[in-house]
Amino acid sequence: MAQESATDRGGRTRRRRPLRMVGLVLAVVLVCAAGLGAWAYFSLSGNLKSVDIDAALGKERPENVDNGSKDILVLGSDSRAGANKDLAGGDTGGTARSDTTMIVHIPAGRSKATAVSIPRDTLVTRPACKTSGGSSLPESQRVMFNSVYTAGGPSCVVKTVESMTGIRMDHYVEVDFAGFKELVDALGGVSVTVDQAIHDKESGLNLTAGTHKLDGTQSLAFVRTRHGIGDGSDLGRIGLQQKFLLAVLSEIKTQGVLSSPTKLYGIADAATKALTTDSGLSSLTDLADFAKSLKGLDAQRMDTLMLPVAYDKQDPNRVIAAEPQAGELWAALKADRPVPDSAKKSPATGN
Repeated sequence: MAQESATDRGGRTRRRRPLRMVGLVLAVVLVCAAGLGAWAYFSLSGNLKSVDIDAALGKERPENVDNGSKDILVLGSDSRAGANKDLAGGDTGGTARSDTTMIVHIPAGRSKATAVSIPRDTLVTRPACKTSGGSSLPESQRVMFNSVYTAGGPSCVVKTVESMTGIRMDHYVEVDFAGFKELVDALGGVSVTVDQAIHDKESGLNLTAGTHKLDGTQSLAFVRTRHGIGDGSDLGRIGLQQKFLLAVLSEIKTQGVLSSPTKLYGIADAATKALTTDSGLSSLTDLADFAKSLKGLDAQRMDTLMLPVAYDKQDPNRVIAAEPQAGELWAALKADRPVPDSAKKSPATGN
């Protein structure tokens, strides 16, 4: 099974790290789908790819608690196959890892959301599962979270997350590299503000402190940069990804995208080409219906968190879920109640 290259606490890496995607494409599609007319449905629905998670996992899942909330697993993979082959760095052999993972919890009221990032270097127990090819994969302990996708594919990632959290994932959304770049360019760029200069030779990102309008290529560098910020660790990069997610949502609102059918179609076209979803969101009609239920959601009401983690005692280059904080976090989301401050503190970061 392929393993991710190690990164030490000082941020040194044994090889170049691939891009860290964020869960922004889902938000864009849901917002845009609500504003498109039926005339565009056939064309855009044809862009979507889907996987049948329910069929793959069967009944071995957490209870489907009907409290009105929704939990979405948003994953960005580092595959460099197909349209991604010309993007710098990463794997060109056709394999992939879950390079970024976020659980997006949307409460029953649909007016706010909580996005929880899972660091890719987190050591987890991967439960026995069926791979994308239909073969059986045995349980394995102390595997890196991002290797689960390589070994088993989407359904194994979902099963691992459900085993970690005790929360049933209502939907699955996967984003690819090339689609991410095209989406940002279709938006006309995204404005981000950084508090300090970022100069990262690995990602090619060079920004002075202040506000910048990033195009697709620069945005890829922004969400993958690590060496130019903080102590250069993988944990620091999560903060930039979450900042970018909120910036995209704000950009859509600021630009008045929903009032421009031409621009709206272009953005939705780029977004749907970037997505693989579960069968429950496999058509634009499904996305539009879901989007309409989220019309009250605003970037200012999205809470971005990281799974509380601590450095592993056996391997300080890896992290493990910190307890009792992680348990409190998952319990709050499962019960659809606010996450307590005590569940947001991560020993690995000191916050």
